[in-house]
Amino acid sequence: MSQSMLISRRNALLSMAAIPAALSVTNLPAFAQSAPASEGSVDMDKLLADNALPEMFKGEEDAPVTIVEYASMTCGHCANFHNNTYPELKEKYLDTGKARLIIREFPFDPRAAAAFMLARCAPNDAYFAMVDVLFKQQSTWARAENARAPLENIAKLAGFTQESFEKCLTDQQLLNDVNKVRERGQTEFGVNATPTFFINGEKYAGALTIDQLSAIIDPLL
Repeated sequence: MSQSMLISRRNALLSMAAIPAALSVTNLPAFAQSAPASEGSVDMDKLLADNALPEMFKGEEDAPVTIVEYASMTCGHCANFHNNTYPELKEKYLDTGKARLIIREFPFDPRAAAAFMLARCAPNDAYFAMVDVLFKQQSTWARAENARAPLENIAKLAGFTQESFEKCLTDQQLLNDVNKVRERGQTEFGVNATPTFFINGEKYAGALTIDQLSAIIDPLL
């Protein structure tokens, strides 16, 4: 190898060594997570048409992004979303007017239906507070041999009396309406798992992380 080639190689190595550490591969910033693929889309006017029950939502009604979540109160993935992702979603998008979240009932079993009924009956319009507590304490009532006692304890802490607790859980019309919301989600929008999200009409199934939600929502703002 000629002396000139050795000198060129040495100079190249010296030049590489001079690259600041901030530009090394190990220090490069992580790329933003890509958005998950949509599983299809639905007409927003149809999606937001009146249901059997009034919509329960957080965020501004005229927010540029609308998230519709179909959930079951006994669903572990739904609890994971509400316990771990929802607080960040609320802080980053719902409280800032960028998005609103609508929760719709999609109970897979009688216990989930009962829990949703109690949330609908919660005193002082505390629907979301009741949903939060029920998801946080899901293991105490959804997996119990007898769910009545733990649900009654949760309800009493939320301000229910024994009479209002019994009245809520025996309200056949409310149960029928909860089931109508589920049936419409299944027949009209193809919901067959929970949680399922529709974000400005695009369908996503599974407990999305805040990074995945951001990747979907940010381009819509």
